[in-house]
Amino acid sequence: MLPSHIIYPVPVARWEPNTKERLVRAALDLFTEQGYEATTVAEIAERAGGLSKMTFFRHFPDKREVLFAAGQEVHSQILATAIAAAPETATPLQVVALAVDALSATFTDDRREFAARLRTVVAAQRELQERAASKHLALAAAATEALQKRGVPELTASLAVELGIRAFDRAFDQWADPACRQSLADLTRRWLAELQAANAALG
Repeated sequence: MLPSHIIYPVPVARWEPNTKERLVRAALDLFTEQGYEATTVAEIAERAGGLSKMTFFRHFPDKREVLFAAGQEVHSQILATAIAAAPETATPLQVVALAVDALSATFTDDRREFAARLRTVVAAQRELQERAASKHLALAAAATEALQKRGVPELTASLAVELGIRAFDRAFDQWADPACRQSLADLTRRWLAELQAANAALG
């Protein structure tokens, strides 16, 4: 259950503005083909269309971040924006539900194959697993802060966010299976309902 920002670019000329997306695609291709450890930054840059290492490092600090950096920023913003826009009468958990629903909606079905490959690469490499866990914490922190800005106490906010992020993680893991035919948004809603019921059953 290690969600990451999935980018599905199309091949374009060398200096067009989606260089970052092309580097992500090239990195995942090489990590799949020859393994994370065996892949160099120079190889990623070359696969992305004959780019230089300097170009790579203008976008990412190292090869680990190529799969995570852009997604963390985008996802944090999606969550924070949705939380800020939620109705004033919504409970903390209802607000979180709206936020993870907005996040889930950005993962369309045409990105499922890419997500499946990404999940396999991350699962095989401890360093990437640790970075995915770090991203999880960063997303939770961003969402918790956004809830607190609505006046929700920190402990209440963090518990509500943890349920929402956990639901998204479980849903993403299921959605990334090529055999799955449900949308990520539907799966996330289902998991959040199940986690909410389990939480209520604690008494």
